[in-house]
Amino acid sequence: MTTDSVTLSPGLDRRALAMAAQRVDDLLDELPLPPARTSAQRDTASSALDKIRAMRADYVEAHAEDIYDELTAGRTQYLRVDELVRAAASAYPGLVPTDEQMAAERSRPQAEKEGREIDQGIFLRGILRAPKAGPHLLDAMLRPSPKALRLLGEFAESGVVEMEAVRLERRDGVAYLTLCRDDCLNAEDVQQVDDMETAVDLALLDPSVRVGMVRGGEMTHPRYRGRRVFCAGINLKKLSSGDIPLVDFLLRRELGYIHKIVRGVFTGGSWHSRFIDKPWLAAVDSFAIGGGAQLLLVFDHVLAASDAYISLPAAKEGIIPGASNYRLTRFTGPRVARQVILGGRQIRADEPDARLIVDEVVPPEEMDAAIEGALARLGADAVLANRRMINLAEEPPEQFGRYMAEFALQQALRIYGADVIGKVGRFAAGSG
Repeated sequence: MTTDSVTLSPGLDRRALAMAAQRVDDLLDELPLPPARTSAQRDTASSALDKIRAMRADYVEAHAEDIYDELTAGRTQYLRVDELVRAAASAYPGLVPTDEQMAAERSRPQAEKEGREIDQGIFLRGILRAPKAGPHLLDAMLRPSPKALRLLGEFAESGVVEMEAVRLERRDGVAYLTLCRDDCLNAEDVQQVDDMETAVDLALLDPSVRVGMVRGGEMTHPRYRGRRVFCAGINLKKLSSGDIPLVDFLLRRELGYIHKIVRGVFTGGSWHSRFIDKPWLAAVDSFAIGGGAQLLLVFDHVLAASDAYISLPAAKEGIIPGASNYRLTRFTGPRVARQVILGGRQIRADEPDARLIVDEVVPPEEMDAAIEGALARLGADAVLANRRMINLAEEPPEQFGRYMAEFALQQALRIYGADVIGKVGRFAAGSG
């Protein structure tokens, strides 16, 4: 088969797209897995994928609003990103991968995947760019998760929910979220994203909670045994093994619990606000690396131990550090942001530039007292309204949506970059 057979006229319709996609799928099925392909086979696959992806991008750009309206019954249904891509796979054959294709991808390490998540990124970029569909999808991702709704009664009564990656406890109007993956320095994976979204939802939905706080628990990891650690960032071993998905991790994380910390949980509720939002505090012990550092940019108050440090090793890992490219320059200015993101600069809590990101720096032994003081200040009556207005001014939803639209595709491309696959493969081999 030649790649010319997937060329279509500009007037692409749904049936033609499905037929073209099927021809590419047939071609890929005839080839060995990506690492075993010859140079000629890689060129053939790359050319065919490039053409069909250009068609998909054009099709979504031309029809995004109609597609979204069909999948959501005229925007009367709120589908999360995972539900939306599955619905699109069923209604629009060839536009995004099928459930069977994604199941096959999930069974392989990252290096052996075909990269079908790139097609999901193309689709979601088009939807998030659309003037009506994009904001509706953002609202869908801010709705309470089904798991949180199931646990809300239990949490309201007991004040405690224990999950694998997060412990949530309510005391005196404060929701304490403790990251408790003690064996891996709170490195992020799908389980942690799921548990964090559940915990954030519960903290926001419980009327007894006034303020939320996130802190790392004590570690059993040999290098930090008995010490608190905030977060080591993305779990690179999981990325190498193919267990860091675009939709259920990279996008759910940004559009889900992190965005909920900024904007609140969407309930459609009362006349004065469709969201329930609350102030949040982060307490950093030891370090906040990668995704941990990204989190600090959405909190209302950040407290750090004087021996802690912050880093965003995006250049080393080869991926995009979430929404930090969007948020960090607001805090540090463009020069420091480029040093951190592009150059891999670490910032120690006790150096002057740290105060651009961290509000308070105290000796490790004074962290508990400083946390209590900061929580009391965040509980003041006017804090909630003012933090809401600050967030609206600093991060308008339409600007955030535009950033996330491009992030959906660019991050998908990055996690299948040869450099990323090589780096995480070496990391996984070295840490095993």
